[in-house]
Amino acid sequence: MTDLPLHLEPATSALLVMDFQASIVDMVADNAALVERTARLVAAARARGLRTIYVVVGFRPGYPEVSARNASFSQITQTGRFAPSDPGAQVHPAIAPHADDVVVTKHRVSAFAGTDLDIVLRANRIETLVLAGIATSGVVLSTVRHAADADYRLVVVEDCCADRDPEVHATLVHKVFARQATVTSSAAVITALGATAPAAR
Repeated sequence: MTDLPLHLEPATSALLVMDFQASIVDMVADNAALVERTARLVAAARARGLRTIYVVVGFRPGYPEVSARNASFSQITQTGRFAPSDPGAQVHPAIAPHADDVVVTKHRVSAFAGTDLDIVLRANRIETLVLAGIATSGVVLSTVRHAADADYRLVVVEDCCADRDPEVHATLVHKVFARQATVTSSAAVITALGATAPAAR
């Protein structure tokens, strides 16, 4: 994790809050502290004019988006999870989207796979993505890989990401993500935002 000063330009940066849905948050240890840190990060991003984008898992009734060949998602079709009526699919209330936030619904692991996220980012001239998400080995990993190949500058907020396996989380953030992203803490991002003037929107 880098200790170097971080610079973020609000007009060209976006915060991606990924899969912070109630049932997913419940699967990770120490989730109260995770949610609290992420809530502070979201508040700082909004205060400084960063575009805040929520990425959530969701499916239509009957799961028409899910292929029987998909080993991960095919198991969901018999559970009712992430369907429109599932209360566990809602973003955790402590960090719920505001009316002017963008919400992107995905049907696979990556925030980009089959979504309009890239269109939203490019329409808003976003060059830097600040990533927070659950799980580190799921949406964060897949999104980092896609975004790096798409030439976005990446900042992974290590303590606003989590995985059910702490060793996997540590390996990814320190040995994998560090090759393609700046890996830092929520405190460092908030400090950087505090030193940057808000951008008009």
